[in-house]
Amino acid sequence: MKRILLALLAVSALIAGTVHSEEPANVAPAATKIEISNPGGIGGLESLRGLAELETTRPADPMKRYPRDQGVIDSDYVYQPPLIPHTIRNYEVSLNANKCLACHSWKNAKEMGATKISVTHYIAPQEGQVLSDVSPSRYFCQQCHVPQADAKPLVENDFKRVNALR
Repeated sequence: MKRILLALLAVSALIAGTVHSEEPANVAPAATKIEISNPGGIGGLESLRGLAELETTRPADPMKRYPRDQGVIDSDYVYQPPLIPHTIRNYEVSLNANKCLACHSWKNAKEMGATKISVTHYIAPQEGQVLSDVSPSRYFCQQCHVPQADAKPLVENDFKRVNALR
């Protein structure tokens, strides 16, 4: 019984698909259709893409330049993850390796002259347990820490630093 019902449903779906796929005879040919590029305007909104149409592909922006090495970059707000003051191109951070820990782990930081990773990276956030190694939830550094690129702001920015951090 189920097989017959499924077969009937499949046949009716095929018939309905062919009926709806046929073009009615009173539709104008494709050459005479009018194209409306932007009906109603954009309502005064501006895109971060600039004046590029969504249908057209504009050339890619040039790659951002990352300074080779710079001093420690000051925080702008409380609990801001520190910014990375050096290039991280070709740094492997995967399930099997973490290049960041070669310099920033507690074991190597002093010898390498690097900043030690925070104690909070050794605490499992769900259980609150202190671990002997970096917590798996804190292992992938680029989830929070990013290098500072030499990039112009996309929009006007009137952000003011926290007074306590000045």
